[in-house]
Amino acid sequence: MEKKILVTGAGRGIGAAIAAALAEAGCTVALHTGHDGEAARRVAAALPGTGHAVVVGDLSSPEECERVFAEAVGELDGLDVLVNNAGVFRAQPVTSGSYTDWQQAWRQTLDVNLVAPANLCRLMADHLMSRPQGPDGGRLVNVGSRGAFRGEPENPAYAASKAGLHALTQSLALSLAPHGVFAAAVAPGFVDTRMGRPALEGESGVAIRAQSPFNRVAEPEEVAATVAWLATEAPVWTSGTIIDVNGASYLR
Repeated sequence: MEKKILVTGAGRGIGAAIAAALAEAGCTVALHTGHDGEAARRVAAALPGTGHAVVVGDLSSPEECERVFAEAVGELDGLDVLVNNAGVFRAQPVTSGSYTDWQQAWRQTLDVNLVAPANLCRLMADHLMSRPQGPDGGRLVNVGSRGAFRGEPENPAYAASKAGLHALTQSLALSLAPHGVFAAAVAPGFVDTRMGRPALEGESGVAIRAQSPFNRVAEPEEVAATVAWLATEAPVWTSGTIIDVNGASYLR
């Protein structure tokens, strides 16, 4: 069944792979990017199907969240699914840097990784409730992290933001189920993207790959396939789930 889907952070990496997987499944996608509209437009132009759109905006601003969401709804003439993928990863260990650095890292990380998805989920819930046919199987899918479970000593703000995102997902699964709305999340481990590629060089890369018994890290398409399944085909009885996509690098 064709669905209209907003994917945040879709200009590259995991988000671009998610957009591609959804388009291949017959969905129409609004690709959000924080600033690089040209990159997102290149991704959109390569997608199968027609009607895809690009929306640009800084999701750390509640006003921009509202504008981005409204533009996506307008471009696609409605939305059925929201995929919150956009995120930042800013290293700021508790043992280094200044108190000011610490505050800035936490504010930026929480604004983008937790508050923005929460705002978009609220906007999506309002949109679904206002449709003439009702929510009608609307879905929320959030991209979390294994760091929420195992901890991130170099970036505690990131781990905390993703733990909050998992809790948000499960809270919404409970509150929205009576309205027929599905909510779930994925928790990836290390993924071979442009952002993470420098860490895969040299000895650090050897150690990172060794975290998984497959002795490698994930490809963006492997995370995207799981997100696409949750967004389109997963049984409603999987609502509230958090799926580990980490190659058995962390078991819980």
